[in-house]
Amino acid sequence: MNINKATTASFDVDAQNGFTPVCPDELPVEDGCAIVPALNVQSKYASLRVGSKDAHPANAIWAASDENPSFSAVEGDNVDIRWNMHCVPGTKGFELIDGLPRVTDYDFMVFKGVEPTMHPYGACYHDLKDKMSTGIIEFLKAKGIETVLCGGLATEYCLKLTALQLADAGFKVIVNLSACRAINNDDVEQAILEMKAKGVLVVSDCSELSLNDKGEE
Repeated sequence: MNINKATTASFDVDAQNGFTPVCPDELPVEDGCAIVPALNVQSKYASLRVGSKDAHPANAIWAASDENPSFSAVEGDNVDIRWNMHCVPGTKGFELIDGLPRVTDYDFMVFKGVEPTMHPYGACYHDLKDKMSTGIIEFLKAKGIETVLCGGLATEYCLKLTALQLADAGFKVIVNLSACRAINNDDVEQAILEMKAKGVLVVSDCSELSLNDKGEE
C-alpha cells in the first residue's frame, strides 16, 4: 500500500498510562505499553505527528463506584456508561506512555473529556453527537493532510471512533493494528468490520505500507 508522506499524518490516540498496566486501578489494557515501538515506526511514514489525551476531572459524573459499577448506564447528553476514573491531569495515568515524544514535540495534541458532564471517545469532537470540534480535523485539512495513519488505545473504543470520525471528515484512514490494543479482544473483529464499512483501511503493521512521493495508490 503506497502512501505519500507529505500528505500523511500519524495519530497517537490516547496512548496514556491510564490505559496500561502501569495504572492497574484505572482502565488497564493488556499489553498496552507495547504499542510504543509501533507508534514510533508509523510516525516515520508521516510528515506530521498528532495525538490525543483523555483529560478527565476527578468530579466526573460518569465515574464508577461500588454503588454504580463500570459499564452501568449514566444519564446525561454527553455520557453513556460509567468507567473507572482514569487519566486525571496531574496523575501518572494522564501521562503519555514512556518512550513516546513529549507532548510539546507533537504537531497537535487534543485534550478531551475535560468537562465533568462529557465523556467523548473519538478525538475529533468533544461531544457524543459529533457537533463540537476539537480542532484536529481543521488542523489536518489546513496542513494539506489527506491520509491519517492511526494507532492507540483502545481499539474498540477511542481508536475506532477516532478513525470513523476522520473517515466521515473525508480523510483516507489507515489503522495500524500493531500499534493498537483492546480492552476486550472479543470485540476487535466487530470494530474492524465497522471501520472497514466506513472505508477505513486496516493493516497488521507498517510493513504493508510503502512511501511514494507522488502519492500514487
